[in-house]
Amino acid sequence: MAFLSLWVVVLLALLAALAPLIAPYGPTQTDYGHQLAPVGTPGHLLGTDTLGRDILSRLLFGLRTALLVAFVAEIISVLIALVIGTVAGYRGGRIDGVLMAATDVMYAFPTYLFAVLLVTVFGRSFWSVMAAIAIAGWVTQARLIRAQVLTLKQRDYVEAARGMGAAGPTIATRYILPNAVGPLLVTSSFAVPAAITTEAGLSLLGLGIADMPSWGAMINEGVRFATTMPHMIVSPAIAFALTLLAFTWIGDGVRDAFDISTEARR
Repeated sequence: MAFLSLWVVVLLALLAALAPLIAPYGPTQTDYGHQLAPVGTPGHLLGTDTLGRDILSRLLFGLRTALLVAFVAEIISVLIALVIGTVAGYRGGRIDGVLMAATDVMYAFPTYLFAVLLVTVFGRSFWSVMAAIAIAGWVTQARLIRAQVLTLKQRDYVEAARGMGAAGPTIATRYILPNAVGPLLVTSSFAVPAAITTEAGLSLLGLGIADMPSWGAMINEGVRFATTMPHMIVSPAIAFALTLLAFTWIGDGVRDAFDISTEARR
């Protein structure tokens, strides 16, 4: 299932990248002659919304928004976690105490509420939403990296490198980090769908990216017509669920691949 899900994600990424070319309409293009058109309407395969915007086109552009925000936010989140976790774990002492105290404060703060506050303060631009998701999501990964570094820096090959005169940054980047990225890949594979969920949740609350289509905004609008025009909520909800399911199965596969105990039992 993980391998199949990987191909699904590749397909989703291609659809997102090619959205301007394959979408039959623009994401904001309106057709006032076909407002609230049902599924199968000529020219609108999945129907239209209250403004006559093509739902299929908005699904494709919404997929682009979700993947772009999630991947960029996760890259930034991983970079923050790598720096803080590596420095805290390798240096130890007072630096470790200060960094972990700040991390614990962030960990105690509800992630989603923190993202809502950041978007409220800095606005609904793409970079504000992306930064809010990234800043709110690095804490768990930083703690994981620190734990890995604390274990790896006691290994014999690290002691040998230190005895041969290797500098601290060299030891951390060349001998410790390459062996600590396995668990980070596992958490990142689960963090991407979490970021997609956060972006959709912000849009559901009306705090998503302004002037960019979002599945959360489509679901929010479709709730009002759930009984009369269910296609408005069913289409984005199914797309959202299938995307999260694909990423979750990939995460399960990556976790099993790096699970030494599971491999030993096999």
